[in-house]
Amino acid sequence: MEPMQFAEGAVKEFLLFRGFTASLRSFEAELHSDVSQGFKVDRILDLIFKVYVPRFEADKLVNLFAFLNTLFVSSADVWLQQTVKKLEGDVKRYYIVHALQKERSDRVLDFFEHYGEALLRTGGDDWPAWFSLPYMKNPSTNANFKVYFSTEWLETLQVSLHNFLCEVFEGIRLPSLLKLGEEKSKSVESKNELEQLRKQNLELRESLKNKDEEISNLRRASPLSSSHSLKKLVADFRSSPRVSPSPTLKSNSSGKSIQGIEIETEPEVAAKEEFPVSSSGDYSIGKPPEGTSPTKWQAELHKAGRARKELITTYSSNSEPERADFEHSDNANFLGVTGEVSQISVQYQETFSGHTSAITRCRYSATGANIASASADGTVRIWAPDVAAATSRNATIMTGAEVLSLEWDHRSDRLLLLGTAERNIKAWNVEAKRVVCDLTTEAMFPRVLDLKCSPTDSVFCCAAASEINAHGEGVYGLGYGSLTIWNMRTWKAMTSLSLGQEPPVMTSVCFNHNGKILAAGATDGMIRIFDLRGNLPITGWPAHDGCSVSCLRFGHDQASIFSLGADGKILEWSLHNQGQILQSGDASPYCSLGSGVLPRHEFAIDSGGRHLLLTSNLTTAPLYQWGSSMTQTSLEHTAPITSVDWHPSLPMFLTGSADHSVRVTAVG
Repeated sequence: MEPMQFAEGAVKEFLLFRGFTASLRSFEAELHSDVSQGFKVDRILDLIFKVYVPRFEADKLVNLFAFLNTLFVSSADVWLQQTVKKLEGDVKRYYIVHALQKERSDRVLDFFEHYGEALLRTGGDDWPAWFSLPYMKNPSTNANFKVYFSTEWLETLQVSLHNFLCEVFEGIRLPSLLKLGEEKSKSVESKNELEQLRKQNLELRESLKNKDEEISNLRRASPLSSSHSLKKLVADFRSSPRVSPSPTLKSNSSGKSIQGIEIETEPEVAAKEEFPVSSSGDYSIGKPPEGTSPTKWQAELHKAGRARKELITTYSSNSEPERADFEHSDNANFLGVTGEVSQISVQYQETFSGHTSAITRCRYSATGANIASASADGTVRIWAPDVAAATSRNATIMTGAEVLSLEWDHRSDRLLLLGTAERNIKAWNVEAKRVVCDLTTEAMFPRVLDLKCSPTDSVFCCAAASEINAHGEGVYGLGYGSLTIWNMRTWKAMTSLSLGQEPPVMTSVCFNHNGKILAAGATDGMIRIFDLRGNLPITGWPAHDGCSVSCLRFGHDQASIFSLGADGKILEWSLHNQGQILQSGDASPYCSLGSGVLPRHEFAIDSGGRHLLLTSNLTTAPLYQWGSSMTQTSLEHTAPITSVDWHPSLPMFLTGSADHSVRVTAVG
């Protein structure tokens, strides 16, 4: 229903409900005449120049302009009132000219009889001369009136009136009833659109479920009997997990061993072993030569796969990576183990070069509309990733100390927290463009290594550390650490979490989805889990064989947690079975560190939970996909990658580098 029709119907309904029948009849009569023509400019012009003037309906013409004057009389814009009066006078002049052109002097005399006094009083100084027009023999040749008889003047009048009405009607204040009608129309449209989206969502979910079932069935089936169907599925689902070739299998009384990792054989694993991956990263369906037994053919494939992996490993790192033995679950698999490396497919890339020293951290805001980037010289820049976006929030913050951590408030885009190497935690309001709070950590822990905001509550966690102890031994040579929970309403410290008598440095912290659980990784290689309802540690386990934990992130399904160690290992840990590894990967060619170095490498997981992007000692950032042996890399910087982050909803990521630049990359 149109908003105007809705408002008119509401008025009629109210008048009838109250019994105002006379008012209702009058309202319906005025609706029939409709002087305003629904505020449609073309219809008003047609009414003036094609109805009122040709038919000599002077009373209706005057009433129309009386309505317009009433409409604009409350306006504080003097220009608006003066313009409508001038246009009214010109339309009345055209009425007189048209009557004389049609040789209807009687209509002119009648017009002056009814409205002459008002014209002399308010029309202006030039109106008295117009009263002589009916008595002139040829007024169109008179020098004072000649211009009004020309076609050009009439066209100019029509265009001026059209433009004026368009402008004033566009900015006119709508009554509450019309606004209510518009809101109702928008509400109906939104409900219809929501219903359509729900139907599409259900259809897509059902389709995805069917495809998943089909893939599971094919994995359990023989590769020879299902090759054509599998090719079709790979074409339909190019983003589905890719599997790597298995090395040679050895018989074992407890199961099978893959490069020192003990797992048990299942049909799904066997299916993966029999489908090698081609050099392009797509599935390659193998078929044994005639006369070759399946067992011999499988062994040949494994041998070729091992040789190819060793060749690529040697090429990328010039040394064989150190292998570690992990205990895996039945469904454990490799995550991006060093294998084929290719450059990522880039849709577009933008480079931000507003810093003058190495980037320490870069982060997307909660909606992705803004980016914050920090550099070693203490400069923080806030900017929009889209050059066409509004730049009202852009700002430069000078902290005077190296910025070690950045964190946006997860509940809005308004607040940015930044931690420095000299005890400061600053809260920056991007709308007010000022620091709303300047906090100070304990003097014993000046380095603010990590900040994390709760996704649900007005609190944040600060991981701070002491200065590096040159005389300390082992992990304590890297200093001591603290974990503090701060209230973002009162800007006061709420509690310090217990870390023991000699607390190691907490290098990375993260909240789970409901903000009740906090995970922390430390330089002693431990992962600690805290229950924030009681502010108590509830569990923990050694993660990287004594190596420092560089970064921690909860998994997409919140049932696991990912860790990156200073040894370059990427591990996914089950939160249901403590210490159980679900997936593992080796990124040591990119981000391994020597002993005695505080780890600052980090990784980011995309919104879909399928891709993992890491910082790098090299000039490219490695990108891993779950279940794929293919490692992809970002476009090159000119120095190591020091910080990464994924857009909260889009396939875009940030890479900050020691070359002073931050790049926004959209991938296909």
